[in-house]
Amino acid sequence: MRFGGRLTMAALFAIALSASGCSGGGNLFGGPSVATPAAAPAAAPAPSGGGFLRNDVEDFFAGSSDKSPQPVAGASPDVECPFIQIREGASTLTVSSGGDNAAMSLKYQGTFVRAARQCAVVAGQMVMKVGVEGRIILGPQGGPGEINVPLRIAIVDETPSATKTIVTKLILIPVVIRSADDNPTFAHVEDNLSFPMPSSSDLENYIVYIGFDPLAMQAEQHPARAKPRIRRKPKPAPTARTD
Repeated sequence: MRFGGRLTMAALFAIALSASGCSGGGNLFGGPSVATPAAAPAAAPAPSGGGFLRNDVEDFFAGSSDKSPQPVAGASPDVECPFIQIREGASTLTVSSGGDNAAMSLKYQGTFVRAARQCAVVAGQMVMKVGVEGRIILGPQGGPGEINVPLRIAIVDETPSATKTIVTKLILIPVVIRSADDNPTFAHVEDNLSFPMPSSSDLENYIVYIGFDPLAMQAEQHPARAKPRIRRKPKPAPTARTD
């Protein structure tokens, strides 16, 4: 059996850093979000990766570019795996302190470095594992501390006439910044992406989008409160006149 037959590394993402880069928004992906906190880094130099140590992440990226068969019980052979793309408008995470000067108020900027995926079909379900690695760069207002990187993974059926979200997931990746000179990497491997296996012709339209989604993170952390209902006092019944 082949796990992720015809698998390739989707791309080596090298994103030029720009202080005025745009950040991703919740409306870029559509569909409901599911917040999945990632585990903290296991060791000082290791990026966080949803329970994966750094060696596990490296092995995943190396294996995802390997086309040799990988045994998976009950998996179908020769599975076409949807390609990964960075969502337009969500390629850069920008966190600033506010102010008129965007460059000088920049605290942190996140970019993607690389991504990979593996696929298998088990019991009529397409099961995907998607790995993403990126980097945080400190700006003039940045400093030591911990930030959450809002990573959105969305599997989309995209045709010229319509776009349908199949799976969408928001993952919050904690990243520790240890000094003013630290530009830490972060990584996450999401192995809980599954959906009913479509036909071969429909599967050709499937795309795995990745991007930063800070608006969805804000919505998760600060849900809108319902306005309290104002109860009006009932009017007293008119008293009967007595003559």
